[in-house]
Amino acid sequence: MPSSQSPSSQLTAAVVGTGFIGPVHVEGLRRSGVNIAGIVGSTPEKSQAAAERLGLPKGYASLDEVLSDPAVDVVHLTTPNRFHFEQAVAVLRSGRHVLCEKPLAMNSRETAELVRIAAASGRAAGVCYNIRYYPLCIEAAERIRSGEIGDIYHATGCYAQDWLFHPTDFNWRVEAAEGGELRAVADIGTHWLDLVQHVTGRHVEAVCADLQTVIPERLRPRGGVETFSGKTQPPAVAEPVRITTEDYGCLMLRFAGGGRGAVWVSQVAAGRKNFLRFEVAGSKQAVAWESERPNELWIGNRDRPNECLIRDPALLSAAARRHADYPGGHNEGFPDTFKQLFRSFYGSIATGDFATAPPFPTFADGHREVVLCEAVQRSSREGRWVSVSETAT
Repeated sequence: MPSSQSPSSQLTAAVVGTGFIGPVHVEGLRRSGVNIAGIVGSTPEKSQAAAERLGLPKGYASLDEVLSDPAVDVVHLTTPNRFHFEQAVAVLRSGRHVLCEKPLAMNSRETAELVRIAAASGRAAGVCYNIRYYPLCIEAAERIRSGEIGDIYHATGCYAQDWLFHPTDFNWRVEAAEGGELRAVADIGTHWLDLVQHVTGRHVEAVCADLQTVIPERLRPRGGVETFSGKTQPPAVAEPVRITTEDYGCLMLRFAGGGRGAVWVSQVAAGRKNFLRFEVAGSKQAVAWESERPNELWIGNRDRPNECLIRDPALLSAAARRHADYPGGHNEGFPDTFKQLFRSFYGSIATGDFATAPPFPTFADGHREVVLCEAVQRSSREGRWVSVSETAT
């Protein structure tokens, strides 16, 4: 059985999934100094092609083959949502650590069971909420925790993309059977919700949601469309598919411990490629951050000029400095967040101490997000405020 006591440099990972995010994990693992045994796709042919393209030692024929390889200590799951539950269970029961893309599973019944299995396994079980690891998001969290912004009044923002703007834009995520009944909120909105709850240190306790399917029928091209590829297929080689998952959502939020919030999420906002923004207003200051300008933190003041903190380790708090590898003026971005998350995850494994609170997003965090998503669904369907506790498993 793989050991959880090995130094992180001696741990070996395997990646499951060859789509958009699988190769991102491969790059992040390499930059984190983690050995990679290989990758597995939906077919042996895809596995081999991905292994060759990414320069990996092996393209596994199946997850079963991965789990029969004694060299593999950790498995990264980057597959479509509907596979997460059964794959995570198999990995944990094989005695390996697991890092899963979000959402953790299709519903809170599955995620609650995964939390239980993970706790009994004695293995590290994380969810890839990588946006937490931008240095200036960590800096914002530290400033809030230290009391610099004062009492929290409200947190607002958005997460907007345009990769599903056209009726010919299609991906497995738009189909409820593949990705779940909730799409824009579950796919990208959960990143915003996880980030803002982490930054403020407050959980969402109630939600009022309005969801909209802007494009009720899409054209599914033969062979599908890669995420963010920008490719379209003419209708002559496509079939119409009825869509029930939302393209847009607007949520009002109530936070435990006080404070209100609001966020809108869209995957049909023209010109927005990957735009997450949050702003937290407090009794002393406000802070705001945008994912497309990730090396700047806006600090709002009432009685003196506003400030813009540029990511520079020399100017950051100790917690943020640990996750900023380059000097000021040398920008860090999306790929760096995976590197930092993996360092946190693998560093925790190396300590062998699973009794203390893990420094990475856990299955418990993933479960909480799915419970929140179910509250969002119920709120939109019933047209009322819903307490998150109403949907808790």
